[in-house]
Amino acid sequence: MKKNAFAGYDLLIAISVAALLWFFSFSVDFGQFWVKIVFSALCLAGLAAWLGSRKRLPHFDASAIVLGAASATVLYAVFWIGGQTSGMILPFASQQISGIYTKVLGPPTWVLVFLLFFITGPCEEIFWRGYVQDKLMNRLGSRRGWVAATILYAGLHLVTFNFMLIAAAAVAGAFWGFMYMRNRRLAPLIISHSLWSVFAFAVIPIMAPVS
Repeated sequence: MKKNAFAGYDLLIAISVAALLWFFSFSVDFGQFWVKIVFSALCLAGLAAWLGSRKRLPHFDASAIVLGAASATVLYAVFWIGGQTSGMILPFASQQISGIYTKVLGPPTWVLVFLLFFITGPCEEIFWRGYVQDKLMNRLGSRRGWVAATILYAGLHLVTFNFMLIAAAAVAGAFWGFMYMRNRRLAPLIISHSLWSVFAFAVIPIMAPVS
Protein backbone atom coordinates (compact mmCIF):
# COMPACT_ATOMS: atom_id res chain seq x y z
CA MET A 1 0.00 0.00 0.00
CA LYS A 2 1.40 3.36 -0.95
CA LYS A 3 2.13 5.92 1.68
CA ASN A 4 -0.12 8.55 0.05
CA ALA A 5 -3.09 6.18 0.32
CA PHE A 6 -3.40 7.48 3.89
CA ALA A 7 -3.64 11.13 2.81
CA GLY A 8 -6.25 12.86 4.91
CA TYR A 9 -6.44 9.98 7.38
CA ASP A 10 -2.84 9.83 8.55
CA LEU A 11 -3.39 11.72 11.79
CA LEU A 12 -6.49 9.72 12.69
CA ILE A 13 -4.63 6.48 12.03
CA ALA A 14 -1.65 7.64 14.11
CA ILE A 15 -3.79 8.62 17.10
CA SER A 16 -5.76 5.36 16.88
CA VAL A 17 -2.56 3.32 16.86
CA ALA A 18 -1.22 5.34 19.81
CA ALA A 19 -4.41 4.71 21.80
CA LEU A 20 -4.24 0.97 21.16
CA LEU A 21 -0.56 0.80 22.11
CA TRP A 22 -1.07 2.81 25.29
CA PHE A 23 -4.06 0.66 26.26
CA PHE A 24 -1.96 -2.45 25.70
CA SER A 25 0.93 -1.01 27.71
CA PHE A 26 -0.98 0.36 30.70
CA SER A 27 -4.26 -1.54 30.93
CA VAL A 28 -3.68 -5.05 29.61
CA ASP A 29 -2.43 -7.35 32.34
CA PHE A 30 -0.09 -9.27 30.08
CA GLY A 31 3.66 -9.02 29.65
CA GLN A 32 6.28 -6.86 31.35
CA PHE A 33 5.44 -3.15 31.43
CA TRP A 34 8.79 -1.90 30.18
CA VAL A 35 8.90 -4.32 27.28
CA LYS A 36 5.44 -3.09 26.24
CA ILE A 37 6.11 0.62 26.67
CA VAL A 38 9.47 0.51 24.87
CA PHE A 39 7.87 -1.43 22.01
CA SER A 40 5.02 1.10 21.89
CA ALA A 41 7.32 4.13 21.95
CA LEU A 42 9.50 2.75 19.16
CA CYS A 43 6.41 1.94 17.10
CA LEU A 44 5.07 5.47 17.46
CA ALA A 45 8.38 7.08 16.50
CA GLY A 46 8.64 4.76 13.51
CA LEU A 47 5.06 5.52 12.52
CA ALA A 48 5.70 9.25 12.74
CA ALA A 49 8.74 8.92 10.49
CA TRP A 50 6.84 6.75 8.01
CA LEU A 51 3.85 9.06 7.83
CA GLY A 52 6.05 12.03 7.15
CA SER A 53 7.24 13.64 10.34
CA ARG A 54 9.70 16.51 10.07
CA LYS A 55 12.31 15.61 7.50
CA ARG A 56 15.23 17.29 9.27
CA LEU A 57 16.94 15.53 12.13
CA PRO A 58 16.88 17.35 15.49
CA HIS A 59 19.85 19.68 15.88
CA PHE A 60 21.43 19.27 19.32
CA ASP A 61 23.45 22.45 19.74
CA ALA A 62 24.38 24.29 22.93
CA SER A 63 21.16 26.30 23.00
CA ALA A 64 19.09 23.12 22.73
CA ILE A 65 20.96 21.55 25.64
CA VAL A 66 20.61 24.65 27.85
CA LEU A 67 16.93 25.15 27.01
CA GLY A 68 16.20 21.46 27.44
CA ALA A 69 17.93 21.22 30.82
CA ALA A 70 16.40 24.47 32.10
CA SER A 71 12.89 23.53 31.04
CA ALA A 72 13.24 20.06 32.58
CA THR A 73 14.22 21.70 35.87
CA VAL A 74 11.23 24.04 35.77
CA LEU A 75 8.82 21.23 34.94
CA TYR A 76 10.24 19.01 37.68
CA ALA A 77 9.69 21.84 40.18
CA VAL A 78 6.11 22.25 38.97
CA PHE A 79 5.48 18.53 39.44
CA TRP A 80 7.12 18.46 42.86
CA ILE A 81 4.92 21.33 44.06
CA GLY A 82 1.90 19.68 42.44
CA GLY A 83 2.67 16.38 44.13
CA GLN A 84 2.94 17.99 47.54
CA THR A 85 -0.22 20.04 47.06
CA SER A 86 -2.32 17.22 45.63
CA GLY A 87 -1.43 14.98 48.55
CA MET A 88 -2.91 17.54 50.93
CA ILE A 89 -6.17 18.23 49.08
CA LEU A 90 -6.95 15.00 47.22
CA PRO A 91 -7.40 11.90 49.37
CA PHE A 92 -6.67 9.56 46.46
CA ALA A 93 -3.57 11.36 45.15
CA SER A 94 -0.95 9.47 47.15
CA GLN A 95 -2.37 6.07 46.25
CA GLN A 96 -2.64 6.87 42.55
CA ILE A 97 0.86 8.33 42.34
CA SER A 98 2.22 5.29 44.18
CA GLY A 99 0.38 3.13 41.64
CA ILE A 100 2.24 4.86 38.82
CA TYR A 101 5.61 4.11 40.41
CA THR A 102 4.61 0.55 41.22
CA LYS A 103 4.04 -0.01 37.51
CA VAL A 104 7.05 1.94 36.26
CA LEU A 105 9.74 0.88 38.71
CA GLY A 106 11.27 -2.55 38.52
CA PRO A 107 14.36 -2.65 36.28
CA PRO A 108 17.78 -1.74 37.73
CA THR A 109 18.26 2.03 37.94
CA TRP A 110 20.81 2.14 35.13
CA VAL A 111 18.44 0.25 32.81
CA LEU A 112 15.59 2.58 33.74
CA VAL A 113 17.76 5.65 33.07
CA PHE A 114 18.84 4.29 29.70
CA LEU A 115 15.28 3.49 28.60
CA LEU A 116 13.89 6.83 29.77
CA PHE A 117 16.68 8.97 28.35
CA PHE A 118 17.40 7.24 25.05
CA ILE A 119 14.11 5.60 24.06
CA THR A 120 10.83 6.66 25.63
CA GLY A 121 11.59 10.38 26.00
CA PRO A 122 12.90 10.92 22.45
CA CYS A 123 10.31 8.64 20.85
CA GLU A 124 7.37 10.37 22.54
CA GLU A 125 8.58 13.78 21.43
CA ILE A 126 9.17 12.61 17.86
CA PHE A 127 5.59 11.36 17.73
CA TRP A 128 3.60 13.83 19.84
CA ARG A 129 5.28 17.13 19.11
CA GLY A 130 7.30 16.37 15.98
CA TYR A 131 4.39 14.69 14.20
CA VAL A 132 0.98 15.09 15.90
CA GLN A 133 1.29 18.69 17.09
CA ASP A 134 3.16 19.73 13.96
CA LYS A 135 0.30 18.38 11.82
CA LEU A 136 -2.36 20.00 13.97
CA MET A 137 -0.59 23.36 14.00
CA ASN A 138 -0.34 23.29 10.22
CA ARG A 139 -4.05 22.49 9.91
CA LEU A 140 -5.57 24.51 12.76
CA GLY A 141 -3.05 27.24 13.44
CA SER A 142 -0.39 27.38 16.11
CA ARG A 143 -2.49 27.94 19.25
CA ARG A 144 -5.41 25.72 18.30
CA GLY A 145 -2.99 23.03 17.20
CA TRP A 146 -1.18 23.24 20.54
CA VAL A 147 -4.44 22.99 22.49
CA ALA A 148 -5.69 20.08 20.37
CA ALA A 149 -2.40 18.20 20.72
CA THR A 150 -2.44 18.72 24.50
CA ILE A 151 -6.00 17.39 24.75
CA LEU A 152 -5.11 14.34 22.67
CA TYR A 153 -1.94 13.67 24.68
CA ALA A 154 -3.82 13.85 27.98
CA GLY A 155 -6.84 12.03 26.59
CA LEU A 156 -4.73 9.10 25.50
CA HIS A 157 -3.90 8.50 29.16
CA LEU A 158 -7.57 7.95 30.00
CA VAL A 159 -6.88 4.28 29.30
CA THR A 160 -4.84 4.18 32.53
CA PHE A 161 -7.90 5.03 34.67
CA ASN A 162 -5.52 7.05 36.86
CA PHE A 163 -6.59 10.68 37.39
CA MET A 164 -3.16 11.79 38.61
CA LEU A 165 -1.43 10.34 35.55
CA ILE A 166 -3.98 11.96 33.23
CA ALA A 167 -3.48 15.32 34.98
CA ALA A 168 0.29 14.90 34.79
CA ALA A 169 0.07 14.17 31.06
CA ALA A 170 -2.05 17.29 30.56
CA VAL A 171 0.46 19.50 32.39
CA ALA A 172 3.53 18.01 30.70
CA GLY A 173 1.85 17.94 27.30
CA ALA A 174 0.83 21.60 27.59
CA PHE A 175 4.33 22.55 28.75
CA TRP A 176 6.26 20.77 26.01
CA GLY A 177 3.61 21.65 23.45
CA PHE A 178 3.96 25.35 24.30
CA MET A 179 7.71 25.10 23.86
CA TYR A 180 7.21 23.52 20.45
CA MET A 181 4.62 26.10 19.45
CA ARG A 182 7.08 28.87 20.23
CA ASN A 183 10.03 27.67 18.16
CA ARG A 184 9.19 24.32 16.51
CA ARG A 185 12.50 22.88 17.67
CA LEU A 186 12.43 19.22 18.61
CA ALA A 187 15.92 18.88 20.11
CA PRO A 188 15.24 20.94 23.29
CA LEU A 189 12.04 18.97 23.85
CA ILE A 190 13.80 15.63 23.54
CA ILE A 191 16.39 16.73 26.11
CA SER A 192 13.72 18.21 28.39
CA HIS A 193 11.45 15.16 28.27
CA SER A 194 14.31 12.72 28.69
CA LEU A 195 15.93 14.56 31.61
CA TRP A 196 12.60 15.16 33.34
CA SER A 197 11.69 11.47 33.02
CA VAL A 198 15.03 10.34 34.43
CA PHE A 199 14.77 12.59 37.48
CA ALA A 200 11.04 12.06 38.07
CA PHE A 201 11.15 8.27 37.81
CA ALA A 202 14.72 7.16 38.52
CA VAL A 203 16.69 9.79 40.45
CA ILE A 204 14.28 11.72 42.73
CA PRO A 205 10.77 10.26 42.34
CA ILE A 206 7.89 12.67 42.91
CA MET A 207 5.64 11.34 45.64
CA ALA A 208 2.61 12.90 47.33
CA PRO A 209 2.36 13.03 51.12
CA VAL A 210 -0.38 10.89 52.61
CA SER A 211 -3.35 13.11 53.47
